Amino acid sequence: MSSVGIDILCFGAHADDVEIGMGGTIAKYARMGKKIVICDLTEAELSSNGTVFLRKEEANRAGEIIGITERMTLGLPDRGLYLTEEAVKKIVRVIRTYKPKLVFAPYMIDRHPDHGNCARLVEEAYFSAGIQKFDQDSDLPWHKSYRMYYYMINGFHKPDFIVDISSDMKNKIEALKAYESQFVKSDKTIDTPLVNGYIESVEARERLYGKEVGVQYAEGFMTKTPILLANDLLGDT
Repeated sequence: MSSVGIDILCFGAHADDVEIGMGGTIAKYARMGKKIVICDLTEAELSSNGTVFLRKEEANRAGEIIGITERMTLGLPDRGLYLTEEAVKKIVRVIRTYKPKLVFAPYMIDRHPDHGNCARLVEEAYFSAGIQKFDQDSDLPWHKSYRMYYYMINGFHKPDFIVDISSDMKNKIEALKAYESQFVKSDKTIDTPLVNGYIESVEARERLYGKEVGVQYAEGFMTKTPILLANDLLGDT
């Protein structure tokens, strides 16, 4: 792990969660030279298709496509993401180690319970990482990130803000295609929602978000904190 502060730290319950929700945004800011790290909470060991080893290989390829700085896995149990002190401390230590300006997690309203539970764990850790006396067994100094935002995996929700990813949608799609075990149907795959046009549905969603703001493609995000506009109220910046 690096001890230097990064720009964006993205958490997902499983490898591919982050790419589904904000792969275009990551590619956009990586292209601008920003340092971005992805932390997958589990190894997705209970996934219907693929293996842990194959999923890691696919995740590494996807990360290279969208330009992340680093990727790590915490090894928490798949379908066992519960709000425990041990799990929160593990995530706190990641936040304190990487010192991100922004933290992202899945939106809590999602058909997969692990996604909502991931959001709750990260939310607790995001707050606790900024408390100096929390987890005094660790020698890592406290760190308070600037903001925490939520990306969407499944479903279509009205976002609080939108990021234009028109120039980076191609990389997002290529990153998703890197997860061949999850999104490509074959004679060996078990039939799941992911192998039945899932990438196409994600592309359609981002096209609809783009249409809302007059661009080709966009990704939507949620926030619990109002966004402060400084000089760009009239769209001059």
